[in-house]
Amino acid sequence: MNRPEPPLAASPSVQVIERMFTLIDVLASREDAMTLKEISEKSGLHPSTAHRILNDLVLGRFADRPQPGSYRLGMRLLELGNLVKGRLNVRDAAIAPMRELHKLTQQPVNLSMRQGDEIIYVERAYSERSGMQVVRAIGGRAPLHLTSVGKLFLAADDPQRIRAYATRTGLQGHTKNSITDLSTLERELSRVRQSGQANDNEELELGVRCMAAGIYDDQSKLVAGLSISSPSSRMDDAWIPRLKETAQHISQTLGYRGATL
Repeated sequence: MNRPEPPLAASPSVQVIERMFTLIDVLASREDAMTLKEISEKSGLHPSTAHRILNDLVLGRFADRPQPGSYRLGMRLLELGNLVKGRLNVRDAAIAPMRELHKLTQQPVNLSMRQGDEIIYVERAYSERSGMQVVRAIGGRAPLHLTSVGKLFLAADDPQRIRAYATRTGLQGHTKNSITDLSTLERELSRVRQSGQANDNEELELGVRCMAAGIYDDQSKLVAGLSISSPSSRMDDAWIPRLKETAQHISQTLGYRGATL
């Protein structure tokens, strides 16, 4: 019978490893190389202790010594970081938080990404009790300007790109609520930028409303959108803070370190 693994301690059990972590954090606080004296002062470690550990970090390429007595982060950290980043997948990062959000709202929670002039649905958390009359299947597509997630992506574009999108698509509508002229779309996108979230007020399908928040990667690039869709009568604006928090959590899992979304 396999024994459960013990819980991780709040701090390393080996003192030298804790000090190593501290030195790496100090080096990460500056873009330029730092002198041993500066590192010692910031870390609180005696210069001889810091020097000994830094030498070992240099041997492992976790730190570089561009000139005698100065140190900076090493390329090995970049190599390891790229390995971790390569394993990160938006869907993998989003699926568990999406399920939690669905438990709270009891409405479908969707993960969508941009592909050209459309968004594509890549994952969904939902149950049969949601009461949705129209369910867009994973792999389904929809025009950017008619969806909450699509508006997030348009809001991230510059005015010239937005106008080009309007020209290409003609801003065709699907319902009487659809936005079909550029000036109205521009005003809507301005509201999206100010609030940090977007809405679809029965613009894609009558009787269905959506709200969305953006998911960002480690380069602060908008890579996906998280949305809640529900029958119009059940949509609750009280879900917005939790929606934003969930999108922020997924973004942080992907390496985003920007301000609160």
